[in-house]
Amino acid sequence: MKRLNVYIDGFNLYFGMVNSGLSSCKWLDVQSLAMNIKSDSHILNETKYFTSRISNNPDKQKRQNIYLEALQTTSISIMYGQFRNQPMKCTQCSYFWYDSKEKMTDVNIATSMMTDAFTDNFDVAFLISGDSDLVPPVAAIRSLFPQKEIWVVLPPGRESNALKKVASGSFVLGKKKLQQSQLPNEVTSKYGMVLKKPPSWC
Repeated sequence: MKRLNVYIDGFNLYFGMVNSGLSSCKWLDVQSLAMNIKSDSHILNETKYFTSRISNNPDKQKRQNIYLEALQTTSISIMYGQFRNQPMKCTQCSYFWYDSKEKMTDVNIATSMMTDAFTDNFDVAFLISGDSDLVPPVAAIRSLFPQKEIWVVLPPGRESNALKKVASGSFVLGKKKLQQSQLPNEVTSKYGMVLKKPPSWC
């Protein structure tokens, strides 16, 4: 049996589902997903979920907080980046505004994968992302540890030929696997609070 680690780029997966008309799958149990996409030759070692907490939108913040608390009832690890405001300028009218951009997620994924490779914490890694910024760490791990496999699992509607080129292999995350990997509509948090799937996600 080969030890499997699953690394999930939370927002890349989220927007892939939304843009593909799969919003009803947003109440996703990522630990269950990891179990559903592994092969019989894998033993699931760790599932790591990478995201950032939303800011400047109370409704979205509330839904995200409920979801993250629900995920914390499972055995995954959640690793956080952050949103930062950065100035934007219209090239036609020179109007300035601030836009929130997610930062550090790709760095956190790269660092975690590299650390786990160097400490021999997996034999096979599944990277659920279509972000080509992750090409360097995947290529480096495959070069330094040729006995380790790195598979790219592309979220719905996402494509990265560059990632596929450096990986051991790749496949697309299908609708059926997402539908099979949903949390119960109601989850009891570790503090005893009942967490309900947001109505807009149904």
